[in-house]
Amino acid sequence: MSTEIVQTGQSNIVAQPVNRQAMVAAAIAVLALAGLFFAGMAIIAVFAVGAGHVALNQIQQRQERGRGFAIGALVVGYGIGLASLVSALIFAMTS
Repeated sequence: MSTEIVQTGQSNIVAQPVNRQAMVAAAIAVLALAGLFFAGMAIIAVFAVGAGHVALNQIQQRQERGRGFAIGALVVGYGIGLASLVSALIFAMTS
């Protein structure tokens, strides 16, 4: 991935690129939320968690931006997973 050079007055600032895996993780998290409400497909959250962890690792190694996207995907993914687990336990206890 290339870096951008931003010229501000007399100094050049090198802006690190945003990690693409973090963007993908965020998109999958949005898809998981939509799937949860419209199709009942919470399993998509597993992919958001996996992509989020991979993105965080890449961001740390490559010194890229996008940490917020990756953490947001992890929060959404783990949140959906926890809500699904609680829902399944409540269903099992009441049946």
